Amino acid sequence: MAFDAGMVAHVAAELDGALSDGKIEKIYQPGRSEIVISVRCRGDNKKMLIDVGSSNARCNLTSMKIDNPATPPMFCMMLRKHFTGAKIVSVRQLGFERAIRITCDAYDELGFASHKHLIVEVMGTYSNLILTDSEDRVIGAAKQIDFSTTHTRQIISGVKYQMPPAQDKLDPTVCTPEEFKKRAAAADEDAPAEKFIIANFSGIAPVVAREIAYLASGDAEGTLYECRKTLCDEFFKVVEIIKGKSGKPYLVYFDKSRPVEYSFIPLTQYGADSTLTELPTFGELIDTFFFTRAESERLHHRASDVQRILSNAEKRITKKLSILREELASCDEDEKFKIKGDLVTANIWRIPKGAKSVKLENYYDGMKEVEIKLDSRFSAAENAQRFYKKYAKLKSAREHLTEQIAIAERESEYIKSVSYALTAASTEKEIAEIRSELHESGYASRMRGGTDRRRATPTFTRYRTSGGFELLCGKNNIANEHVTFKAASKSDWWFHVKGQPGSHVVMLIGDREPSELDFTEAATVAAVNSRSARGAATEVDYTRVKYVKKPPASKPGYVIYHTYYSTRVAADEDVASSLLEK
Repeated sequence: MAFDAGMVAHVAAELDGALSDGKIEKIYQPGRSEIVISVRCRGDNKKMLIDVGSSNARCNLTSMKIDNPATPPMFCMMLRKHFTGAKIVSVRQLGFERAIRITCDAYDELGFASHKHLIVEVMGTYSNLILTDSEDRVIGAAKQIDFSTTHTRQIISGVKYQMPPAQDKLDPTVCTPEEFKKRAAAADEDAPAEKFIIANFSGIAPVVAREIAYLASGDAEGTLYECRKTLCDEFFKVVEIIKGKSGKPYLVYFDKSRPVEYSFIPLTQYGADSTLTELPTFGELIDTFFFTRAESERLHHRASDVQRILSNAEKRITKKLSILREELASCDEDEKFKIKGDLVTANIWRIPKGAKSVKLENYYDGMKEVEIKLDSRFSAAENAQRFYKKYAKLKSAREHLTEQIAIAERESEYIKSVSYALTAASTEKEIAEIRSELHESGYASRMRGGTDRRRATPTFTRYRTSGGFELLCGKNNIANEHVTFKAASKSDWWFHVKGQPGSHVVMLIGDREPSELDFTEAATVAAVNSRSARGAATEVDYTRVKYVKKPPASKPGYVIYHTYYSTRVAADEDVASSLLEK
């Protein structure tokens, strides 16, 4: 992630412009590593979020609603003691480090006016929030670091604050093109340009280094040799953006719902599969990225037990299908036993008792001679009956195995549909419904957090076509059954992507007839809410609800239909989004 020194420079500039001359009114600590500071500035209330956790370290203006715990932790009490009522004088980046100094006009223990500082170090595992006095001596810190931890730098009360130890790297904001070229000439020309930049220059995130290499060579993993012509120029273009604080807040999405990266420069290295969005402020950029990711991680954690059950079920079914198909392949010998029985029966008079084998003309294959092995303990008629019994046994096994394979394949399709629903789930309620569904389907005797299907209305999404027809889209198998068999009438239209897991979409028509555009939009919604590739042409089946049937004792969401139409539409998310009911 790109919370590097370049991003810190832009965030510090934004904080300075928004909070300078503001008065700190409230401080609270909603999480172990999170601090929220409420500032009254020029008649407006603004909030600054500081997170010094190892995975989500950041500092930014925030508009997110964050709960204030009833009992403040000790560190929060210390912050309130020293900074409540203080006036923010300035917000500055420390050198070209991932550190921000917030200078405040406050009061010391005797009530005299005094400068105090909040120093935010955004350094991954080593992130910290440090309070210092007017002489820059440490008052307290979110993470105390004493001699038992390191001999390099201590963060304990009374010790003078020191910057993090300098690395053997150049500061890109004071480096010259000549120094850059000298280091590049001494480096291995077959080494990736990204690694050269990271190894030689401080404060540059890997994603920014890859972008520089991409701009220089067209390949984010390009070597120094491949980037040799323009690498220096592209590098100093980025440096000038940092020095001039002229960058913009950019966010990269892969599927318009999952942000994957952010930066102060446009990241073009991800190609056509990504969407690059410019946000209004760096605070909104950081909020969007981290809160979306945190929500995704939280839902993923809550759904881990469901995912484990689905994964185990999928492995079991895959193994079962492999065994069944191998056994079915062995049944291909059944016709050979029938032929042997027929040939022996037709030639009983020619076969002496006690014969171990016999050569006979195969009238099933142009009278070619075939040798048939016999059991010498039995007569020719008894050998023929043994062949017929083996034929009957294999034929019966074939029918049974074919049926079992069909059942296992339907179960596999069901597990895929639940997996898709879990992937598409965006709320805890939807995950709880999937838990309940798996419990009812017999995949788990006890599932924590499951909802009672009889008491709760399943989750589904509402769309509206250009012609004003309401579309109901199920979010999981239980919801699919609800919209198809309870929410819709027999004359309404039903849509589902062909041959893939996806949502049931119902168009409620009442006493009106939809236009061709309405049908196309409903089919597009079905395509988008399926496992189809985004933007790809997708085949969608549609029919009247009265033709959709649920077989007895079938899994949730499983339906059959024989009378239907088909159409091909693009799985266009923009079209589907425009139809969502607000």
